[in-house]
Amino acid sequence: MFNDFSNLKMLVVAETRFASIIVMLRRFKKIKNALQAMVINDKWSCYREDDVGKGRYVKKKLLDDLWWYEIQYIINFTYPIYEMLRVADTDKSCLYLIYEMWDSMLAKVKEIIYRHKRKALHEDSSFWDVIYAILEDRWSKSNTPLHCLAHSLNPK
Repeated sequence: MFNDFSNLKMLVVAETRFASIIVMLRRFKKIKNALQAMVINDKWSCYREDDVGKGRYVKKKLLDDLWWYEIQYIINFTYPIYEMLRVADTDKSCLYLIYEMWDSMLAKVKEIIYRHKRKALHEDSSFWDVIYAILEDRWSKSNTPLHCLAHSLNPK
């Protein structure tokens, strides 16, 4: 039924690809109008007869502006993370940029979260604290400090 309303296809989350959920949400946003047209169409009432409760829930969510606003917010604050990963995932030599990109990415994510929450950057934000802790945990798991790496490759 969806194919009647959109040339784009929905994407499926791939467990093996990091950030696939972000990619999927971005696609979901691109097909928003098609999804909304689908649930407004008369055919939807016939299609949803299999599970009326689920059909009603899906329609309610797809027509809810606040829900779409929250999806856009997720896309916005994850975008700097996604972009850093894309830049770092290359065959080009960019290791020397990683620390700067990391700091810049953290600042961008924090700014987006604080702007959304309408807070000044010096105020407390429990959501930012959670996001920061997740990012720091991931960084610490995979981070070999560059100065240690350089020393191990070229001992005196």
